[in-house]
Amino acid sequence: MSDFPLPDVDTVIKSARTYARDLTERVATSFLGGVMSGIVVTQPLDASMWYAALSGGVAAVVSLAKGLAARLKDVRNSASLARGV
Repeated sequence: MSDFPLPDVDTVIKSARTYARDLTERVATSFLGGVMSGIVVTQPLDASMWYAALSGGVAAVVSLAKGLAARLKDVRNSASLARGV
């Protein structure tokens, strides 16, 4: 039976940490960007600040889904869908 070459445990853990850090950063910045854009929109329209938080949450969920889809598409250390990243 032929041996299937598996990476060592340290490589797998480092790859998972790199991916998790990248995805966390993307989700957090998407949330902050969504909240900031929500504040800009809700202030002139006299809407509730909860709408700003909701828009930030939606942005973060979309970013999380995109990052997970990128991980399922190809095994790499990035949460980006762009090639070569």
